[in-house]
Amino acid sequence: MYKVVVPGDYISDEAKRAGEGTYVEEGKVYAANYGIVSEKEEIRVVALAGKYVPFRGDVVIGKIIEIAYPYWIVDIGSPYEGRLHINEFGREGDRKIDFSSMSDYLDLGDLVVAKVLNVDALMRIDLTLKDEFMISDRGRLIEISYTKVPRVIGRSGSMIKMLKEKCNCFIFIAKNGRIWIRGKEEDMNLATQVLLMISNEAHTSGLTDRVSNFLDSFKEKREGE
Repeated sequence: MYKVVVPGDYISDEAKRAGEGTYVEEGKVYAANYGIVSEKEEIRVVALAGKYVPFRGDVVIGKIIEIAYPYWIVDIGSPYEGRLHINEFGREGDRKIDFSSMSDYLDLGDLVVAKVLNVDALMRIDLTLKDEFMISDRGRLIEISYTKVPRVIGRSGSMIKMLKEKCNCFIFIAKNGRIWIRGKEEDMNLATQVLLMISNEAHTSGLTDRVSNFLDSFKEKREGE
Protein backbone atom coordinates (compact mmCIF):
# COMPACT_ATOMS: atom_id res chain seq x y z
CA MET A 1 0.00 0.00 0.00
CA TYR A 2 1.46 3.33 -1.08
CA LYS A 3 1.23 6.36 1.20
CA VAL A 4 0.62 9.60 -0.70
CA VAL A 5 1.59 12.78 1.17
CA VAL A 6 1.35 16.52 0.62
CA PRO A 7 3.83 19.15 1.89
CA GLY A 8 3.67 19.40 5.67
CA ASP A 9 2.35 15.88 6.30
CA TYR A 10 3.96 14.07 9.24
CA ILE A 11 5.87 10.93 8.20
CA SER A 12 8.10 9.65 10.98
CA ASP A 13 9.99 10.27 14.24
CA GLU A 14 13.20 8.85 12.74
CA ALA A 15 14.90 12.15 11.92
CA LYS A 16 18.24 10.49 11.20
CA ARG A 17 16.70 8.67 8.22
CA ALA A 18 15.28 11.82 6.58
CA GLY A 19 16.16 12.01 2.90
CA GLU A 20 15.18 13.68 -0.36
CA GLY A 21 11.77 15.33 -0.43
CA THR A 22 11.51 15.67 3.37
CA TYR A 23 12.42 18.12 6.09
CA VAL A 24 12.97 17.76 9.86
CA GLU A 25 11.31 19.93 12.47
CA GLU A 26 11.63 19.33 16.22
CA GLY A 27 12.94 15.83 15.59
CA LYS A 28 10.09 14.77 13.33
CA VAL A 29 10.17 14.08 9.57
CA TYR A 30 7.66 15.87 7.35
CA ALA A 31 6.96 15.81 3.60
CA ALA A 32 8.41 18.67 1.57
CA ASN A 33 6.82 17.49 -1.69
CA TYR A 34 3.59 16.03 -2.97
CA GLY A 35 4.40 12.40 -3.66
CA ILE A 36 4.78 8.83 -2.43
CA VAL A 37 6.68 7.87 0.72
CA SER A 38 9.57 5.43 0.31
CA GLU A 39 11.18 4.01 3.48
CA LYS A 40 13.44 1.26 2.13
CA GLU A 41 16.73 2.69 3.44
CA GLU A 42 16.20 6.36 4.10
CA ILE A 43 12.85 8.12 4.27
CA ARG A 44 12.15 9.83 0.94
CA VAL A 45 9.20 11.42 -0.78
CA VAL A 46 9.20 10.57 -4.48
CA ALA A 47 7.53 13.50 -6.24
CA LEU A 48 4.59 12.68 -8.51
CA ALA A 49 4.75 15.89 -10.51
CA GLY A 50 6.57 19.19 -10.84
CA LYS A 51 9.04 21.04 -13.00
CA TYR A 52 12.75 20.34 -12.91
CA VAL A 53 14.68 22.85 -10.78
CA PRO A 54 18.44 22.70 -11.42
CA PHE A 55 21.10 22.29 -8.75
CA ARG A 56 24.83 22.78 -8.99
CA GLY A 57 26.48 19.65 -10.35
CA ASP A 58 23.46 18.36 -12.27
CA VAL A 59 24.21 17.00 -15.75
CA VAL A 60 21.47 17.97 -18.19
CA ILE A 61 20.60 17.75 -21.86
CA GLY A 62 19.83 21.21 -23.19
CA LYS A 63 18.72 22.82 -26.43
CA ILE A 64 20.15 26.08 -27.78
CA ILE A 65 17.22 28.49 -28.13
CA GLU A 66 18.90 31.89 -28.40
CA ILE A 67 22.27 33.50 -29.05
CA ALA A 68 22.81 36.62 -26.95
CA TYR A 69 26.48 37.56 -26.87
CA PRO A 70 28.43 36.47 -24.86
CA TYR A 71 25.99 33.64 -24.05
CA TRP A 72 24.14 30.82 -25.71
CA ILE A 73 20.73 30.58 -24.00
CA VAL A 74 19.78 26.97 -23.31
CA ASP A 75 16.40 25.33 -22.68
CA ILE A 76 17.03 22.77 -19.95
CA GLY A 77 13.43 21.61 -19.43
CA SER A 78 12.96 23.94 -16.48
CA PRO A 79 11.05 27.16 -15.82
CA TYR A 80 14.55 28.70 -15.76
CA GLU A 81 16.83 28.91 -18.78
CA GLY A 82 20.52 28.14 -18.64
CA ARG A 83 23.29 30.27 -20.10
CA LEU A 84 26.52 29.06 -21.62
CA HIS A 85 29.39 31.55 -21.88
CA ILE A 86 31.62 31.76 -24.96
CA ASN A 87 34.62 31.06 -22.73
CA GLU A 88 33.49 27.44 -22.93
CA PHE A 89 35.20 27.43 -26.32
CA GLY A 90 37.92 30.01 -25.68
CA ARG A 91 39.96 30.89 -28.73
CA GLU A 92 40.42 29.25 -32.10
CA GLY A 93 44.05 30.02 -32.85
CA ASP A 94 44.34 33.77 -32.28
CA ARG A 95 40.73 34.52 -33.28
CA LYS A 96 38.37 35.38 -30.49
CA ILE A 97 34.76 34.24 -30.82
CA ASP A 98 32.43 37.15 -31.58
CA PHE A 99 28.67 37.28 -32.02
CA SER A 100 28.83 36.61 -35.77
CA SER A 101 30.78 33.38 -35.29
CA MET A 102 28.95 31.93 -32.28
CA SER A 103 26.57 29.94 -34.49
CA ASP A 104 29.59 28.23 -36.06
CA TYR A 105 30.15 26.52 -32.73
CA LEU A 106 26.60 26.03 -31.46
CA ASP A 107 23.53 27.02 -33.45
CA LEU A 108 19.84 27.29 -32.66
CA GLY A 109 18.29 23.85 -32.13
CA ASP A 110 21.57 22.10 -31.29
CA LEU A 111 21.44 19.68 -28.37
CA VAL A 112 24.22 19.68 -25.80
CA VAL A 113 25.18 17.79 -22.67
CA ALA A 114 26.06 20.31 -19.97
CA LYS A 115 26.78 20.50 -16.26
CA VAL A 116 25.17 23.09 -13.99
CA LEU A 117 28.10 25.17 -12.84
CA ASN A 118 26.22 27.62 -10.62
CA VAL A 119 22.70 28.68 -9.65
CA ASP A 120 22.43 32.10 -7.98
CA ALA A 121 19.69 33.61 -5.82
CA LEU A 122 17.98 35.08 -8.91
CA MET A 123 17.93 31.62 -10.57
CA ARG A 124 20.50 32.59 -13.16
CA ILE A 125 21.93 29.25 -14.23
CA ASP A 126 25.46 29.00 -15.56
CA LEU A 127 26.38 25.92 -17.55
CA THR A 128 29.63 24.29 -18.55
CA LEU A 129 29.99 21.73 -21.33
CA LYS A 130 30.79 18.10 -20.65
CA ASP A 131 33.59 16.40 -22.61
CA GLU A 132 31.28 14.74 -25.15
CA PHE A 133 28.93 17.69 -25.31
CA MET A 134 27.40 17.57 -28.79
CA ILE A 135 24.48 15.25 -29.51
CA SER A 136 24.37 14.13 -33.12
CA ASP A 137 21.31 13.60 -35.33
CA ARG A 138 21.85 9.82 -35.25
CA GLY A 139 19.67 8.92 -32.36
CA ARG A 140 16.50 9.82 -30.56
CA LEU A 141 15.64 12.16 -27.71
CA ILE A 142 12.77 11.31 -25.39
CA GLU A 143 11.62 13.20 -22.32
CA ILE A 144 10.10 11.95 -19.08
CA SER A 145 9.42 13.65 -15.75
CA TYR A 146 12.69 14.32 -13.97
CA THR A 147 11.13 12.71 -10.89
CA LYS A 148 11.19 9.33 -12.67
CA VAL A 149 14.92 9.42 -13.46
CA PRO A 150 15.99 7.50 -10.30
CA ARG A 151 13.53 4.71 -11.18
CA VAL A 152 14.93 4.45 -14.73
CA ILE A 153 18.45 4.20 -13.33
CA GLY A 154 17.46 1.72 -10.62
CA ARG A 155 19.26 0.79 -7.43
CA SER A 156 23.02 0.84 -8.03
CA GLY A 157 22.29 1.34 -11.74
CA SER A 158 20.58 -2.04 -12.10
CA MET A 159 17.69 -0.94 -14.33
CA ILE A 160 19.67 1.13 -16.81
CA LYS A 161 22.34 -1.58 -17.10
CA MET A 162 19.66 -4.11 -18.00
CA LEU A 163 18.09 -1.77 -20.55
CA LYS A 164 21.41 -1.11 -22.30
CA GLU A 165 22.20 -4.82 -22.53
CA LYS A 166 18.78 -6.11 -23.56
CA CYS A 167 17.85 -3.23 -25.89
CA ASN A 168 21.34 -3.18 -27.41
CA CYS A 169 21.39 0.63 -27.33
CA PHE A 170 23.48 3.47 -26.01
CA ILE A 171 21.27 5.24 -23.44
CA PHE A 172 22.22 8.44 -21.66
CA ILE A 173 19.93 9.76 -18.92
CA ALA A 174 20.21 13.39 -17.85
CA LYS A 175 19.08 14.77 -14.50
CA ASN A 176 16.38 16.91 -16.14
CA GLY A 177 14.50 13.89 -17.50
CA ARG A 178 15.82 13.97 -21.06
CA ILE A 179 17.15 10.69 -22.39
CA TRP A 180 19.30 10.20 -25.48
CA ILE A 181 19.12 6.83 -27.23
CA ARG A 182 21.37 5.67 -30.08
CA GLY A 183 21.22 2.35 -31.92
CA LYS A 184 19.42 0.52 -34.70
CA GLU A 185 15.91 1.79 -35.41
CA GLU A 186 14.16 -1.33 -34.09
CA ASP A 187 16.32 -1.32 -30.95
CA MET A 188 15.57 2.35 -30.32
CA ASN A 189 11.84 1.63 -30.74
CA LEU A 190 12.08 -1.07 -28.09
CA ALA A 191 14.11 1.12 -25.72
CA THR A 192 11.62 3.98 -26.13
CA GLN A 193 8.70 1.69 -25.38
CA VAL A 194 10.34 0.31 -22.25
CA LEU A 195 11.49 3.70 -20.96
CA LEU A 196 7.97 5.07 -21.25
CA MET A 197 6.67 1.94 -19.54
CA ILE A 198 9.03 2.55 -16.61
CA SER A 199 8.01 6.20 -16.44
CA ASN A 200 4.31 5.35 -16.37
CA GLU A 201 4.70 2.58 -13.76
CA ALA A 202 7.50 4.07 -11.66
CA HIS A 203 5.37 4.08 -8.51
CA THR A 204 4.54 0.36 -8.66
CA SER A 205 6.36 -2.57 -7.05
CA GLY A 206 7.97 -5.43 -8.98
CA LEU A 207 8.73 -3.16 -11.92
CA THR A 208 12.26 -4.43 -12.56
CA ASP A 209 11.02 -8.02 -12.89
CA ARG A 210 8.18 -6.97 -15.22
CA VAL A 211 10.57 -5.03 -17.43
CA SER A 212 13.00 -7.96 -17.53
CA ASN A 213 10.22 -10.42 -18.44
CA PHE A 214 8.89 -8.07 -21.11
CA LEU A 215 12.31 -7.70 -22.73
CA ASP A 216 12.97 -11.45 -22.61
CA SER A 217 9.57 -12.18 -24.19
CA PHE A 218 10.21 -9.60 -26.88
CA LYS A 219 13.60 -11.14 -27.67
CA GLU A 220 12.10 -14.64 -27.91
CA LYS A 221 9.38 -13.41 -30.22
CA ARG A 222 11.89 -11.60 -32.43
CA GLU A 223 14.12 -14.66 -32.66
CA GLY A 224 11.13 -16.85 -33.53
CA GLU A 225 10.10 -14.74 -36.51
